[in-house]
Amino acid sequence: MKQLFFDLETTGIKHWRNGIHQISGEVVIDGITQESFNFNVRPNPLCEIEEEALQVCNVTKEQILAYPRMEEVYSKFVSMLSRYVDKFDKKDKFFLIGYNNTAFDNHFLKAFFVQNNDKFFYSWFWVNSIDVMVLATQHLAEKRPDMIDFKQETVARTLGIDLDTSKLHDASYDIYITKEIYKRLTR
Repeated sequence: MKQLFFDLETTGIKHWRNGIHQISGEVVIDGITQESFNFNVRPNPLCEIEEEALQVCNVTKEQILAYPRMEEVYSKFVSMLSRYVDKFDKKDKFFLIGYNNTAFDNHFLKAFFVQNNDKFFYSWFWVNSIDVMVLATQHLAEKRPDMIDFKQETVARTLGIDLDTSKLHDASYDIYITKEIYKRLTR
């Protein structure tokens, strides 16, 4: 099974208005990590950049505008994907895996492809992805009333995963936490 664990950091919460400034994750094939990646991305010049979103990630507008152009990152990202998937083979695709990715990250990633004039997002990825938050819901259903929220940090703590809170909201660290939660839920 081909899996792409991923997390994004964005300039806001609206995929049609805001853009990506960090893409991180791991390519996992048959349970073995093949490659890790962490791309800083200068957001689409047409996107809005919301200060509140940047504060969550502890970055500035000046920093993200100095990152490599989105076209350059897109090219590197697709080149990486093509090492593991033949986009012309309808049976060869990645499962996207993230925390709350079906409601958030998947939409931004698809928009990133469209912004780079690529209408073939689903040539790389299965339409049905794996959302670790949804997996955790079933596992923690009885504990849920006692949890303050269902954010990744809270779920990780509830599952006994040690966290470095200073690293939260960095996509590369968040994907590490997502993988740790996934491992606990799928043992």
